[in-house]
Amino acid sequence: MSLSRNALSRRLFPVLAIAGSLALSACVSSPGSAVAGRGLCKAQGLDWAVGQPADEANMRRLAAQSGAGLVNPIGPETITTRDLRQDRLRVFIDKGNVITAVRCE
Repeated sequence: MSLSRNALSRRLFPVLAIAGSLALSACVSSPGSAVAGRGLCKAQGLDWAVGQPADEANMRRLAAQSGAGLVNPIGPETITTRDLRQDRLRVFIDKGNVITAVRCE
């Protein structure tokens, strides 16, 4: 049984579309996962984190102490937006996975 060119392309198109979507989603990267917190971010008293490793324990401690609803790790290659959120703590991390700054933005 032979399929016409149109029938074959109608059958392959959905498969190729799904495969392409999966391949592109594999290209998305970030320095780490976000840690959800309570709400309004307060950066007072977070200077202790500068110079510390950006590990899970320190990220969780920053989330708890800042009260931020979102802790956003920012690596050296991460592109950020200029929008301001009262519930977000940005943790800036260098190539060696060391925290260089923490700011509510």
